Amino acid sequence: MNRILILAGVMLLALVAVGRAEDSPEPKKKTAVVPFELLKSGHMAVNVKVNGKGPFKLIFDTGAPMTLVNNKLAKEAGLLEGQEKPLFALFGAMGEAKIKELEVGGATAKDTSAVVMDHPTVEALAQGLKTPIYGLVGFPFFAQFRMTLDYKAKTMTLTPNGFKPPANSMEAMAEAIIAGPKARTLAPSGQWGIVCTKEQGDEEDGVDIKGVTPGGAADKAGLKRGDRLLTLDGRWTDSMPDLYEAAGYVKAGRTVKVKVKRGDKEMEFKVTPAKGM
Repeated sequence: MNRILILAGVMLLALVAVGRAEDSPEPKKKTAVVPFELLKSGHMAVNVKVNGKGPFKLIFDTGAPMTLVNNKLAKEAGLLEGQEKPLFALFGAMGEAKIKELEVGGATAKDTSAVVMDHPTVEALAQGLKTPIYGLVGFPFFAQFRMTLDYKAKTMTLTPNGFKPPANSMEAMAEAIIAGPKARTLAPSGQWGIVCTKEQGDEEDGVDIKGVTPGGAADKAGLKRGDRLLTLDGRWTDSMPDLYEAAGYVKAGRTVKVKVKRGDKEMEFKVTPAKGM
């Protein structure tokens, strides 16, 4: 099963950087090395504690714009206390809940948000793999860390980057979608203005640039849709995790070299990512 992108995940990829917030104080960098399980579906699964309860197995999905938990987890962690059930609860959706403490290994995010619902795709994946899966760890958590993946050791290294997501991520994302590309977008610092993808089975170097935001950093530098992004600031971008990691090292406002393949030619551009939201 391909990587699941839930609740407009494609919109999130309009910004590929999981960078450091320029206007936030430099955090104490408590790096955590977190083991993950590589499921037969190709997804990464991690053990998570929510408000001290758990552990629960969730998919760590860097394409998910929201953290999502099912109703069973929400009930055990006390996320639904005092919350009225919606009149029309499709798939048991209870709306957005606040998590006081979300812990993935030794990495912890406080006062983060999550959508509570029994999403059919997650449920189907759990049934197919015959293992309980309680949801997804998405943007409100992973955007707060610089991440490095070691597929051989099956570990991820998470280092706090100082970024704090919007208090109401669903509302901020909805406003960004309605307002269009000229509005402020739901993203951390380091705005690149490109949409990148890597198709399943694609073994070639680089990732595809599927879209370039007019007036954005990539557009100003000369990048075009159809370019093949090979390196960013000297780092290889042969996969989406590679791209997230490379972008995460670049502070907003710092000009870096980006190498692309356009047709049969390799070309180099200088891109200065703008300051995000």
